[in-house]
Amino acid sequence: MSTETTAVPKPVLRPGDRIFRGASTGAGIAILVLLALVAAFLIYQAWPALVADGSDVRGGKGLVAYIAPLAFGTVLSAVIALLIATPLSIGIALFISHYAPRRLATPLGYVVDLLAAVPSVIFGLWGFAVLARGSVPVQQFLNEHLNWIPFFGGDGAASDGRSMLVVGTVLAIMILPIMTAVNREVFLQTPRLHEEASLALGATRWEMFKQAVIPFGRSGVISGMMLGLGRALGETMAVAILLSPGEAYSMELLTNNSSSTIAADIALNFPESSGLEVNTLVASGMVLFVITLAVNMLARWIVSRRSEFSGAN
Repeated sequence: MSTETTAVPKPVLRPGDRIFRGASTGAGIAILVLLALVAAFLIYQAWPALVADGSDVRGGKGLVAYIAPLAFGTVLSAVIALLIATPLSIGIALFISHYAPRRLATPLGYVVDLLAAVPSVIFGLWGFAVLARGSVPVQQFLNEHLNWIPFFGGDGAASDGRSMLVVGTVLAIMILPIMTAVNREVFLQTPRLHEEASLALGATRWEMFKQAVIPFGRSGVISGMMLGLGRALGETMAVAILLSPGEAYSMELLTNNSSSTIAADIALNFPESSGLEVNTLVASGMVLFVITLAVNMLARWIVSRRSEFSGAN
């Protein structure tokens, strides 16, 4: 018996295929090169602040003492926004994709997409003029009756309503459109047979969501969360308008003493800074760059672990 095997001929690539493959490879390499150049620029510009004496750095207490409260405020405001926006985005996406009639779902989807195009300064002004002032009674109620919870404790709620809670709420509204859009598209891709099989076994519509829709779209929901978190971490103008600059660690969400964020601090201080102060602000920007990069790497790791289970791959 002959054991010879015939070699499988390699596919012949047409000129268009070669051009597309080369362009795709070049685009991927360009992204990595740009990321490396940005990191190198930040390290180069921040190096004088990294090696400077602590008394020469803005605040006079050292670079870590200056950046750490800002990093804490950045993460805190983004987490608050994520906690508020995640359940709302899932609920709105489910309503558009499975509950609302087509006559209502289509324009509602357009409205959600258009909200993502609203400038952040508009959200900041609305939060300052409407939400902050309108929420003063609510914040005072929380401080009076729930002050045994560390988040609502303190000497009293801010009289003008400008607090970390309002900042987190405004950021939640800002990231809600992009998270809702991602969740909606993922939920619409759920195989129809999975939904019908769940309903055929006697599941209610809500049980069908839990058994078929949400497990299938879990990786997409996580991706939307990370996209929203990335925008919340880097938001500038809305935070600068709503939150007074602070340098203290504080878990109290109803006072004016909360620490500001890195992006807002850079926006407020960079125009009037020079010399070592600029290097200090760039060093804080490098910390924000590292935080954002870590968040995206974590998101990719979570999605890769969930994609096989959800069937999204």
